[in-house]
Amino acid sequence: MTPPNFTRRHAFALAAVMLAAAPVVQAQSGTYPERPIRLLVGYSAGGGVDAMARLLTPRLSTLLGQQVVVENRAGAAGLIAGDLAAKAPPDGYTLLLGDSSTLIAQHMQPRMSFDPIKSFVPVAGLFTLPLIIVAGNGFPAKTPQELVAALKAKPGHYSFATSGVGTVQHLGFELFKGKTGTFATHIPYRGAAQIVPDVISGQVPLGVVSATSALAQAKGGRLKALAVMSPVKLAGAEDVAPLAAAVPGFDAAPRVFLLAPAGTPDAVVERLGSAVRTAMAAPDMAQVAAQQGAVPAFEPPAELGRSIVQESQRWGQLIRAQNIVAE
Repeated sequence: MTPPNFTRRHAFALAAVMLAAAPVVQAQSGTYPERPIRLLVGYSAGGGVDAMARLLTPRLSTLLGQQVVVENRAGAAGLIAGDLAAKAPPDGYTLLLGDSSTLIAQHMQPRMSFDPIKSFVPVAGLFTLPLIIVAGNGFPAKTPQELVAALKAKPGHYSFATSGVGTVQHLGFELFKGKTGTFATHIPYRGAAQIVPDVISGQVPLGVVSATSALAQAKGGRLKALAVMSPVKLAGAEDVAPLAAAVPGFDAAPRVFLLAPAGTPDAVVERLGSAVRTAMAAPDMAQVAAQQGAVPAFEPPAELGRSIVQESQRWGQLIRAQNIVAE
């Protein structure tokens, strides 16, 4: 029976509410996914984070039975893609490939349109992208311990290049300086492309670059790979010691992870997380990832949630302590 005060306007309002809720109801009904899923990536095609998306999505498409399509929305250090994902319907059909830069940005960009923790639900941890400290062949160190000794012997004498202020490369080296009581001058570059050539030529004594950028030149004898800024040795680069050999427990590897808009149903997160777990457990995943300079690092939703909160807090504390501000 229709309520006595029920008007046509009420009927339209009720219909609108039901339509808005339809995607979530559908997602909770166990039929998810029923159409293609878009994965927003905040960087241009061909970069390290994009390469991780391209590695993962074909496997997820097979496991989910629907196409997972990479959509590059480059700009503002990944914040454009983050904003789009945060505002997307929480139905599981728009996801974000987040990375450590997303967590750092909230401490460097106080006017961000979204909160990288509160605006999303964690789906799964995916990869780490190890960084390596490199030096020219004339630098007086070959190991992490010798690097610390060289910096302590000549405080302020050396400089180090990174791909910009507030990047993981920059903050990782600042973390290293703080833990070892050393000092070196930061030289921010507009991206990473020129760092390796300038280290080789002696324009700058030290650089922090991706493993793929460092190892090819190091194996060719054009520069030294002094230390991996991750706690374990890399496959294919077993002769490069981790920085943890000189600074126990040290870890400053950028991380890549999967997020969904806040409010995404638990059933959808569980479905996605399960598919990611299976994809990451494939026998060839470690080898294929290593070719892209990455290390598989799967984390289920709850564990990822704790990890990104801890990482955000760590970078925030460092940024405030060092008074690091955006360029």
